[in-house]
Amino acid sequence: VSSQRKRHKKSVCVRRKILTTREENNKFSISESSIDCEISLLPKMSAEASTSTSPSSSSGSAPVPPHPSKMARTETADSPEVRAGSVGSACSSADEDEDVEYCENSPWVFIPEPVFGKIFLALEPRDIMRAGQTCKRWNKLSRDEYIWRKYFQREFNVEPSIGLKPGAESWRTEYKRLTDNVPMVMTDVLTNHSHQVLHVSFSHNGKMFATCSKDGFVIVWNSAYPSTIRDSYDMRKLSWKYTQFSQFNQSDTLLLVSGVHFGAPHSTSGEIAVFTVQGGFRLKCRVANRPYDIFGSWFSDQHLLSGDLNWLAHLVSTSFLWLNKANQEVDSEHTPIRNQMYKFYNRNASSIRAIMVANCPWLSDESVAKKDESAGEGTSKATVTDDDEDDRRIGNPLSHYQMNQDQAMDDVYHAGRDIDLDFPYIPLENHDYASPIHYLDEFRREYEDSYYESSDDCLDDDDDQEDDDMSEVDDLDNLCPKYLIFSTGSKTYTPHQIGFKRIGSVNFPRRIDPGPSLKERIALRERQRELENETPPVEPNWANYESVSDRFDKIDKLIDLHGHIIGMGLSPDHRYLYVNSRPWPKNYVIRNPLEPPPIAQEIDIHVIDLMTLKKVGTMLRAHKAYTPNTECFFIFLDVCDNYVASGAEDMHAYLWDRYYGVCLAKYQHGDVVNSVAFNPRDNEMLVTTSDDYEIKIWRSLSQAKKLGIQPVGKAVEFRKAKSKAAPPS
Repeated sequence: VSSQRKRHKKSVCVRRKILTTREENNKFSISESSIDCEISLLPKMSAEASTSTSPSSSSGSAPVPPHPSKMARTETADSPEVRAGSVGSACSSADEDEDVEYCENSPWVFIPEPVFGKIFLALEPRDIMRAGQTCKRWNKLSRDEYIWRKYFQREFNVEPSIGLKPGAESWRTEYKRLTDNVPMVMTDVLTNHSHQVLHVSFSHNGKMFATCSKDGFVIVWNSAYPSTIRDSYDMRKLSWKYTQFSQFNQSDTLLLVSGVHFGAPHSTSGEIAVFTVQGGFRLKCRVANRPYDIFGSWFSDQHLLSGDLNWLAHLVSTSFLWLNKANQEVDSEHTPIRNQMYKFYNRNASSIRAIMVANCPWLSDESVAKKDESAGEGTSKATVTDDDEDDRRIGNPLSHYQMNQDQAMDDVYHAGRDIDLDFPYIPLENHDYASPIHYLDEFRREYEDSYYESSDDCLDDDDDQEDDDMSEVDDLDNLCPKYLIFSTGSKTYTPHQIGFKRIGSVNFPRRIDPGPSLKERIALRERQRELENETPPVEPNWANYESVSDRFDKIDKLIDLHGHIIGMGLSPDHRYLYVNSRPWPKNYVIRNPLEPPPIAQEIDIHVIDLMTLKKVGTMLRAHKAYTPNTECFFIFLDVCDNYVASGAEDMHAYLWDRYYGVCLAKYQHGDVVNSVAFNPRDNEMLVTTSDDYEIKIWRSLSQAKKLGIQPVGKAVEFRKAKSKAAPPS
């Protein structure tokens, strides 16, 4: 009996060794039929083991089940020492342990890892983590990538074709990030504004943020919890109606504030004011800005851009863009404080709006520069556009979702004026869920491949900026290549195109040329009058662009989005441009530029790669807006390293994961959400502003716990409903 018992133990060890090797080689790749086969053999294998080892097996007595406290000892069979050792050593150790025989009778020893995977997938993630504390084998299984990838795709509704985010450690860490590190809890509600809050912007160091409101105030806040007022200014003292936009310069020493002047009801007059942030909140300069929705933008740390509009003929105008010094305190009237940069031609009552500047270090590459030059030779008109159809022919292939969506839209929409104004968007299964961003494969391939980690690499971060004239002139020397980005139009007065103009070197004059003397001017004027009497001057035909094109600067690239553009935002590295747009009906024919097409109540988000100037992503039916064309206003969006957020008119702000494209949460307000902004130094902090006069600050669960903050509210989290049934593997 003793020798028979030893032979059986040796055969069990050999069988266990073979089974363990097979499990490691075929982990989670084993077929369903083989799994079912092994499960069916478990009772038979257990019965054989109990029959051969039990002294009373001949009497037909049932085997004694293992005690739960001894089930964990089966981990010994899967430990690295046993797997690395020989069969003989494993058997000798089994002879020395009296309980090994007892554990070998347990069916848990023979359960393959694929079966454990199916069991774990039927549990909740919290239960999986608890099960991982049982033993080493279960701990290893609870961290398996296959299981966490299934959890991630199931709960966050991620398409199976999307791989792990480049740079991410594992699917488990990504699951934890979207669970604990997304701004989800409301930690502050600021109610110091007495009217609608239109805009919010953060400083680059993340220590401050500024808000603009229709009450005429601009307020600078400390971003540390709890948020307090740092500075404020009532712009109504300067005859402003309200403030609408703000932006910190790169060194966070100056704040640009844009607003609307008092005037006629349909006046487009605006102004830009610059304030010092350090050493007191003082007004530094004021610059005219027309139209007011051009907003303005910092060009460098000490220079800003503003606009002006002049009408040339019926429905024809020209837009000027001016480069202004932030410090306009000069010692001589011959020292310039502004200089004209560009002069663009506008047709059909359109104009340049919503300007911004992107730092593009890749434009300094010789290969890209040559490519741009060759592309520019074939573009001689400022109105050349690349619409969606052109992108299909010469760009990257569209995703299957977008091709199907375009086909569905083509089947419903009709060309011409007589069109059904009920936009036929396919209803969502859950109306509270915002649709995901659908990227082309090119976006995810190059998401982490770009070596331009930050657009700030070409900027000087010296906080001690001098105010003398020489330092300001040097501020424009050795500039990083830039793109001037703006919204405009060519078919109607509403902005429906994104324009790009590459900015090379900038020459700001050091001294104004005084020109001819007074005597010379009088003589020149007399000569001009004589010439006018001899040959009357011929007024240019401003409506014919071909005849006057040499008088204007040409736009390098125009992308037509076929909808009313209501918001733009740059990624932190300035590589991608995200655009909010309310689409027009498909194939709509515009017969009168003063009567733009009706716009949808849904807001689309388009993603444009600034390296190729092509669309690489589109999110259709994203969030809501209800105002008509004549009352349409800006809905600001913001982009950080991990997330994209936007306001909406349905009293919510929305947040998407930037790489996976899925909608993660929406943030409740009492009215239209006009603007959102991430803390650039902490992606787990989000600020939203609304027409309900409130500013809400949202932080992640981990941040709130770390700071010991008691949340005052929570966002609506988008996760797929959990089912009690076991999910498919």
